[in-house]
Amino acid sequence: MKRFGRIVAVVTLVVFMLSLVLVFSPSEKAFSSAGGTKKIVFWHITTDAVGKQMIQNQVNRFMKANPGFKVEVVPLQNDAFKTKLKIAMGSNQAPDVFVTWGGGPFFEYVKGGKVKDITVYMNENGYKNRFIDASFGPITYNNKIWAVPVEGAGVALVWYNKEIFKKYNLKVPTTYDEFLDLIKKLKAKGITPISLANKTKWPGCEWYWYLVDRLGGPSVFEKAAERNGGSFADPTFIKAGEMLQNLVKMGAFVKGFNGLDYDTGQSRMLLYSGKAAMELMGTWQIPIMKAENKKFYENNLDFFPFPAIKGGKGDPSNLIGMASSNYYAVTTTCKYPKEAFKMIQYLIDDQAVKERIAYGQIPPVKGLKFTDPMLQKVYNLIAKAKSVQLWWDQYLPPQLAEVHKDIVQSLFGLTITPKAAAEKMEKAAKDYFKK
Repeated sequence: MKRFGRIVAVVTLVVFMLSLVLVFSPSEKAFSSAGGTKKIVFWHITTDAVGKQMIQNQVNRFMKANPGFKVEVVPLQNDAFKTKLKIAMGSNQAPDVFVTWGGGPFFEYVKGGKVKDITVYMNENGYKNRFIDASFGPITYNNKIWAVPVEGAGVALVWYNKEIFKKYNLKVPTTYDEFLDLIKKLKAKGITPISLANKTKWPGCEWYWYLVDRLGGPSVFEKAAERNGGSFADPTFIKAGEMLQNLVKMGAFVKGFNGLDYDTGQSRMLLYSGKAAMELMGTWQIPIMKAENKKFYENNLDFFPFPAIKGGKGDPSNLIGMASSNYYAVTTTCKYPKEAFKMIQYLIDDQAVKERIAYGQIPPVKGLKFTDPMLQKVYNLIAKAKSVQLWWDQYLPPQLAEVHKDIVQSLFGLTITPKAAAEKMEKAAKDYFKK
């Protein structure tokens, strides 16, 4: 047995060393170089040709203005990035600057002392005031700022077919009661009220997240997720489940929604064809719809924020999503944190903002003007939001996020009661956090 144990130990060591070799190929070396060279290693996840070149150009401007520094820019695919960062953080070989969505997984790195507190840099010369206030939620922890908002906003809104609303003289609802009345009117006309492709589970979650927010405000989820005096068995979660299942029972959603695929456009096509009237989805639909059906985008598409619920504690201006879809953080192992922060500033300076709008983003910067009225309307909504709560499946640790998405899909399928769903999520959270 001792010999077997030794063999296992050797094999484990070899596998670990191989994993490091695979993670850190020479072109992706995650060290600030030794010697006299001042080097900043920067990992991001914008991998399409236009976006990748845009970021490289912004970094080039930093290097031109700071000739003593070289920035090694490493674009990575989304899933590969998550794996590489986790291993790099665990082996103290993290990059100097890395992309983050903020929230729970990011705060684990903060708690572990892996991320540089940049509050002083953000406050210097009022730099923080450059950004929309709501963009700081996912990257503020213990009243300190741990990353810079850079990439464009992404929030969930109710998109609708204007032609259908005009044809049947339907009004955009501002309250949930009006919304329910709208669903009844659409059904009476033979039109599916809501399109939904919930095969991957997260599209349906957006409905549940908004119901919880409008009923109890963002703190109900945050306290439960942070294990800070809250519980997923709170009556608010049960009520949200009941309201969600009421929508299902009244036939609000398209038939077969739990088997439809969002990525292939199955939900959007129903909007284009006029077979469905509305869809709750993120603002990334804007460039997608422009590319897929420009005529529909320009003539028939509009949106409204999720309606207010009478008696609910959540502010009607609250949004689910991100005022900035990606942030950039500096690690504590970075040899040149001040210069690394300065490099990040080049990614969202005035020149970069122009480039990002042309790219199709809504930068998280105050006072912007857009030539596309749709972008301007979304921007105005985000700018005045009291809260922009991070997508729960990004906020929660990955293991809990999967449990949550499974539970919500079961709620949609009417295979679990709202009370049992809330208790199941609370048990999963207790098991995970040990509290």
